[in-house]
Amino acid sequence: MLKKLMKNERGLTLIELLAVVVILGIIAAIAIPAIGGLINNSRIDAHIANAEQISNAARLYVTTENVKIADGDSKTVKLSELISKGHIENIQNPSGDGSNYGDDATQVKVQRSGNNYQYFVILKSNATENAVEYLDGKTETSALARTNIKNP
Repeated sequence: MLKKLMKNERGLTLIELLAVVVILGIIAAIAIPAIGGLINNSRIDAHIANAEQISNAARLYVTTENVKIADGDSKTVKLSELISKGHIENIQNPSGDGSNYGDDATQVKVQRSGNNYQYFVILKSNATENAVEYLDGKTETSALARTNIKNP
């Protein structure tokens, strides 16, 4: 009996194989762009996290170095200053080229209004020519969103 059943089974037809290939193609067409978007969003989130880390280092710098900023004034702190004072280590740029942020191009603007301090970060690559700006320093660090990051 088993031999009769096995004898009638000849495998998949060409139509069945074609249906499987079409289904796999549809799944791939949906999955590949979604994965690309996830990778890009991860890079953007890493830039935001780095900006927050640099901002926190500037906050620590202003506090521990007893930096005086008059009411209504601001002070710009370069990443190189934060690194040299030991408030932060060099941070790798997550954009995939293996570089770090520019030590002098990446800056934090600390602005004082009464007893409130606001921190605005400018993130730039360390390339001497065609430096890429990821964050323009116009949005306070605590309010950053994915839309603020350019050229991820």
